[in-house]
Amino acid sequence: MSAPVLISPTEAVVMRLLRNQKQVSRVEISEIVGWSRAKTSQVVNNLIEKGYLQEQGDGMSRGGRKPRLLHINGSLGYIVGIDIGATSIEIAIADLNGTIIEIASEPSDVRKGPEDFLGDCTRILMDLVTSHNIHPGQILGIGVGVPGPVDFNRGVLVAPPLMPGWENFPIRAYFQKTFISAFVVVDNDVNIMAVGEQRSGGAENVDHFLLIKIGTGIGCGIMANRRIHRGSDGSAGDIGHICVDQAGPICRCGNRGCLEAMAAGPAITEKAVQAARDGKSPLLKSLMEKNAGVLTPEDVNYACHEGDEASLEIIRASGKMIGDVLAGLINFFNPSHVFITGGIANFGNYLLIAIKRAVLRRSLPLATAHLDISFSQTGPAVGVVGAISLALDHLFMVDEPCGN
Repeated sequence: MSAPVLISPTEAVVMRLLRNQKQVSRVEISEIVGWSRAKTSQVVNNLIEKGYLQEQGDGMSRGGRKPRLLHINGSLGYIVGIDIGATSIEIAIADLNGTIIEIASEPSDVRKGPEDFLGDCTRILMDLVTSHNIHPGQILGIGVGVPGPVDFNRGVLVAPPLMPGWENFPIRAYFQKTFISAFVVVDNDVNIMAVGEQRSGGAENVDHFLLIKIGTGIGCGIMANRRIHRGSDGSAGDIGHICVDQAGPICRCGNRGCLEAMAAGPAITEKAVQAARDGKSPLLKSLMEKNAGVLTPEDVNYACHEGDEASLEIIRASGKMIGDVLAGLINFFNPSHVFITGGIANFGNYLLIAIKRAVLRRSLPLATAHLDISFSQTGPAVGVVGAISLALDHLFMVDEPCGN
């Protein structure tokens, strides 16, 4: 099956409007965009003829005949969201309205390199495509979130501490070998999560917020005036490498005492192993013996819920360090909301309370007067939801072959 007919810049304006409005009449398009009704009808008719739009249902009458409402043709093609974590892959396929059809996930490891890892992604995606009788040519857009600094214009990672072998790897071109009709957009995973929280979570009507991901690493998505702030080179929000202890352990980035090295998932498990060896936690020691000398964040979480004091202290210490860094960000940026997500967020209120206490202790009263700190309301799917949304946002911004 061939790709849909390309659209012009004026037609792209209407498609972007429909992305935001969901359904709208021709008269409303004319009023919002400022075109004449004749021009609006011409553009809309072209989009209907090309298969991008459908007329379905009636709007409110303004004294005459009820206007027909326009919708994006959700069956025209499909959008894919890919959330790449340090130790996992999550992939979702959705229609052109952003409605998710299915999500698939499996563990993996970014350290094995981009070719092998992205090969896993392609295999999972092809399984989804095949199971839903979708032709690869019907995949119109792919959004990819990766755990590292991204040059957004080029769609490549730049000096990623977690995955050095990925630097400058052409992620877009890799996916377009299989999905030649797809426009591919690549961004930092936490930026994509912030987009996901804005589109379907607790931030739908929030102008300024931070989204903090705590997992193998720690990162921050910055939403300012309802737009992602990436910085001049794409490294904005890389808070995991803010120093919290100059005498601390060496981080993957080469510096000492980074927040990530002190408070992220690997640091939590390392401290838990030490507590088990030192005899501070019989429960952690028992869990470690059952797991052949290995502990995971899930083990520490279990111990916390069993009331293990050593585990609780580890989580409180991590929460305090994260909260101390977050307090500085709040003083500087003055968001109205902070959302916490990532694997370590599964520790729940033990972590959240520690973060809140540190923030309230160190932030200025005015900066926290109306501040809300909570977990992501989108949940674990926030990454793929954001990746799909970002791909849809960029799909109708060009009038040339996708990916060029």
